[in-house]
Amino acid sequence: MTSTDTGILDEAYERFHATGPEFDDGLSNHGPMAVEAMARRGHTRDVHAWVDWYRERLEDQPRGLTPVTRTDWQEALGDQKRLGDWRTFLLRESAEQPWRDLLVEWWPRLLPGIIAGATHGVIRVGHAVRALLDEEAALSASGSADAVVTEGPRIAELAHAIAYWAARWTPLDVEYSHRSGLIAPSEALADVPAVAEQAVSISYRIGQLSGTTGWSAAVGALRTPETPQQAAELLAEVANAAVLDYLTHGQANPVMLVHASTAPTAVLRTLPALPESLWIPSLDAAWLATAAVTAAYRNTEAEAEQVAAAVAETEGPQESFDRAVRHRDEHAVKFADSALEVYGRTGDRKALAAATRATMMIKRS
Repeated sequence: MTSTDTGILDEAYERFHATGPEFDDGLSNHGPMAVEAMARRGHTRDVHAWVDWYRERLEDQPRGLTPVTRTDWQEALGDQKRLGDWRTFLLRESAEQPWRDLLVEWWPRLLPGIIAGATHGVIRVGHAVRALLDEEAALSASGSADAVVTEGPRIAELAHAIAYWAARWTPLDVEYSHRSGLIAPSEALADVPAVAEQAVSISYRIGQLSGTTGWSAAVGALRTPETPQQAAELLAEVANAAVLDYLTHGQANPVMLVHASTAPTAVLRTLPALPESLWIPSLDAAWLATAAVTAAYRNTEAEAEQVAAAVAETEGPQESFDRAVRHRDEHAVKFADSALEVYGRTGDRKALAAATRATMMIKRS
């Protein structure tokens, strides 16, 4: 991003930091995530107008109840009533240590609750980390003697993101590590069974996983990495497979199923800021999130002509993202952002077609 792009993104962050992480009784505030994707992909000119439009539905920051501290944070973990307390605590922590140290401290604590807020906690963290890495890369390219971000809206955004994840932290009552599988992510994802009751909330759907025939076998089938680098490669394949799966199964729930791909994409974006010792556990958690969302929301397959229509309407990568921005929906924007990363890794135009299909199916807000 240019310096102008950077300034616009930082202004957008500051505007969103006056709003709460949720609205309308539990819906996640996607604003900071969407504007980061828009700014990164050449749409800074659209950012503030989009913020004006999106902020109309948002609520103020929640009030605090009782301060979270370094000694009693575990008592507040997963307590959504403490959203305001977590925000205050993490903002203070982010001012007292380098942002990478903050991330490394909280990442392993929060990973077991990766499904928190329908995975929006980890997704928001992933966008925040990418913005920080981009700013440091720009500082380095400009010849800055100290290419490290030490303050500003991007560090505050990371604190907000971690705080939201912590307040919504929800551990899955299923195994998410110690796999011994042999098959590729695309095959493993195809074998994930749908839960029986495809209704109500994500927590109700995911609560059925342990009792779903074939679930344990499908989750355990993913190829096991032997090195951190293999884990990173597998994680990219998981994100690839989830985007392509959306092309054929997204109609089951066009909004919710995008998270099967945006969650592992967020984890993948975060790896460069993490020590390699955390890469394999990160893969395990991301794969579990992808499989869980898939089981909860993928229950029908698109007709061939529906897929063909999306493929026919798809142009290049920039056009695919432009279409999502014109659509305006935050899920369409974030999914297109993930799909472009898949296209960049694979050259598979079906990834772009998946983004097109999302704009066809997701209802305009």
